[in-house]
Amino acid sequence: MLFEIRSMNIVFRVDSSTKMGVGHLMRCLALADEFKRQNKKTTFICRNLTGNLINLVKQKGHKVVILSIDIYFRSNNLYLDWLGATQEEDAEQTINAISENVDLLIVDNYALDETWHKQLRPCVKKIMVIDDLADKNIDCDVLLNQNLRSKKEDYKNKIPNDCQLLLGCEYALLRPEFAELRNQALEKRKNTKEIKNILVSMGGNDTKNLTYDILQNVGDGFNITVVFGALSPHNKMIQNYAEKKNIKVIIDANNMAELMLDADLAIGAGGSTSWERCCLGLPTLLFITAENQTQVAINLKKLGAVKIVHNLKEDLKEIVNNFELWQNMSNQAQKVCNGLGAKKVAIV
Repeated sequence: MLFEIRSMNIVFRVDSSTKMGVGHLMRCLALADEFKRQNKKTTFICRNLTGNLINLVKQKGHKVVILSIDIYFRSNNLYLDWLGATQEEDAEQTINAISENVDLLIVDNYALDETWHKQLRPCVKKIMVIDDLADKNIDCDVLLNQNLRSKKEDYKNKIPNDCQLLLGCEYALLRPEFAELRNQALEKRKNTKEIKNILVSMGGNDTKNLTYDILQNVGDGFNITVVFGALSPHNKMIQNYAEKKNIKVIIDANNMAELMLDADLAIGAGGSTSWERCCLGLPTLLFITAENQTQVAINLKKLGAVKIVHNLKEDLKEIVNNFELWQNMSNQAQKVCNGLGAKKVAIV
């Protein structure tokens, strides 16, 4: 962190669910693991939403305080609907969940703005917000936007004057195995001559079952590995199809860095995993599966690191038959980030 934390108590307010996906929680978990390696105390406050990864947080050795769900809550605001409560209700529940002095509260949720932050101010020493959208007023001491081409002007009149800004992919919150395998991956890309191995990963849930459509359109001639979460609603269907086609299926992979290292091409969704692929120089045929992924996808396309899918068969054919295009995508992707963002953010 770019400010001093004298004591050791760090709290994360972040959720995961079938609706919102798991990207917010996974990047917070990467940062929390780094704090834990520094012997800091870490606690997650998470709502018990359908499709959450609370057990994973516990398995990583972090304390979790679980907020109850209101099964009747609905909102016309997409992000509040994901949150499962009003900001005022969530703030009150979060305050009640805090049992001791908090040196740093890290908030990663699109639904929460300065209304929520101001309610928590008296309970914590510092607030850090992880954001992607720059679409609301935020009351925090540190703001992290890890996305490509994020800039100070995005937050003009939206944050306090003394707020520290951590902007850009150098702060991308990745697990340490990506940085550890980076040199090996980049050397492998230099020596790759053709696309043999394809990694298909449409996020932890893939509620739209894009994976099935992708597998039908990729065709034979490749070694295909499919990764998805245990709570994905179409698991059985994909497994049955893959078995007939000799396609490897991995559920809840704990070695994504290795899988990306082995792959020559990724077919995947936007979001936080984009930075993982970039770190390892892996060219990607990219699907935009949520509105908040659009700007990231556009920026990566402008850089030449990805190709946004319009017609998968044609897009795949183009990259397979034009190895200069593949090499350029790999070279551009690896410039985006080096995988050391969590260490950089967690420096105290």
